[in-house]
Amino acid sequence: MIFVKSIGGSTIRDVTIKVADKKDLEFMLGLETLGIKRTVACVITFLKDQNERSSKDIEVATGLRQPEVSIAMQTLRERGWLTEHEIKSSGKGRPLKTYALRATIDEIINYCEAEKSREAARISEAFQKLKDLSSE
Repeated sequence: MIFVKSIGGSTIRDVTIKVADKKDLEFMLGLETLGIKRTVACVITFLKDQNERSSKDIEVATGLRQPEVSIAMQTLRERGWLTEHEIKSSGKGRPLKTYALRATIDEIINYCEAEKSREAARISEAFQKLKDLSSE
């Protein structure tokens, strides 16, 4: 664990952020192997063991830049794997958003497995069609 002091508006808060270990890195690489983009795999890996976390926490923990986190969140949102809440700040400015995984890791893995099965079926059909066409 590392401890980060961050400034959110005029309030300073203590945040504890988990640092990825070897198992986390292997998990992330496994997600990438299944076709999930690196940035999305990083965010999933971080959020899988967390309660709600802010975008800034995700940036610090994963080493991703803010635009990369935003794009990853959009992907998770589109797949229905993400919950988000706004925390209104006492001062001016945008409210702070916190994020958590809505989908379980098993649901995410099952989604990847189903996608790869459909892809394998499409490839198999394409091979069969080519073989059929070449034998005519």
